Amino acid sequence: MCGIAGLIHRGKSSGVGSEMTAMLQALRHRGPDSTGYAVYGEASPGDFIMRFKVAEQEDMGRGHGIHGLIEERIERVDGILEEHGALVKDRARATQYALRYILSHDGDTEDMARHIEETDGVEILSLGKGLELIKDLGDAETVADAYGLGGFVGTHAIGHTRMATESDVDIRSAHPYWAFPYNDISVVHNGQITNYWLMRREMERKGHRFMSNCDSELLAVYTAHNLANGVELKDSLRRSVEEIDGVFTYLVATENQLGMAKDTMAAKPLVLYESDDLIAMASEEVSIRSILPQEIDTWDPYDEEVRVWQA
Repeated sequence: MCGIAGLIHRGKSSGVGSEMTAMLQALRHRGPDSTGYAVYGEASPGDFIMRFKVAEQEDMGRGHGIHGLIEERIERVDGILEEHGALVKDRARATQYALRYILSHDGDTEDMARHIEETDGVEILSLGKGLELIKDLGDAETVADAYGLGGFVGTHAIGHTRMATESDVDIRSAHPYWAFPYNDISVVHNGQITNYWLMRREMERKGHRFMSNCDSELLAVYTAHNLANGVELKDSLRRSVEEIDGVFTYLVATENQLGMAKDTMAAKPLVLYESDDLIAMASEEVSIRSILPQEIDTWDPYDEEVRVWQA
């Protein structure tokens, strides 16, 4: 059992960092192991935002040696960026192992990202124009406080509270997933994909990389592959209902859209609220009511339902 949430403001920005924190904290009982955010702010022309980690939280208890290793990994990342002609305009460190760079780069960003991830222990969480992907162990308030999400302003966001069932309790296995190497696409998912390995091998043959054994990552890679080949988001979601086996409800965010899809059996819950300027959705209504305490009308999507909203 996990919890998913999403919100999108039409035509304006809002404090989506604090809003998503409230929504995810209300779902804490559905997933106490880790919490993740994909938040979308205003893109700066020519700039990329790279979120990456150089260790797992559990590594920090290994003694003083890990700190030297972390610094070596950061130096290696900096060297690769310089080698590829990327200019780092700003550096911030949320934790000892999680960093945020703002950089400009005119070259092959995919090649640069692959080169960075050849460094042992380094994983790019997101590399996009507006997307920033943050995930770590702990509940929503713990993660939001550590990463300074309370003040994040943007147009839309998705989030996830995870109860580990088939993979490890670590950052690598936490949601959301970024669809490397295509920027600004992220996915959260509640359910189980039964043809995961079959579809994963198909995506790998097409050149895609996977950083975990979590079936939810497939949805991000699948979506990014479709969009990179000219498929509209709504059509990709429809295809997924036909081509992906299992029970699932998932949310997809792009630079300016938020979409949802439910499988044929519609066994995994999702509640929707929609007004003229805000759409919010979550595994439970209590999550939506955490940011809309007034009387509201909500509904549950039907089986095989697909919806897409524009920021």
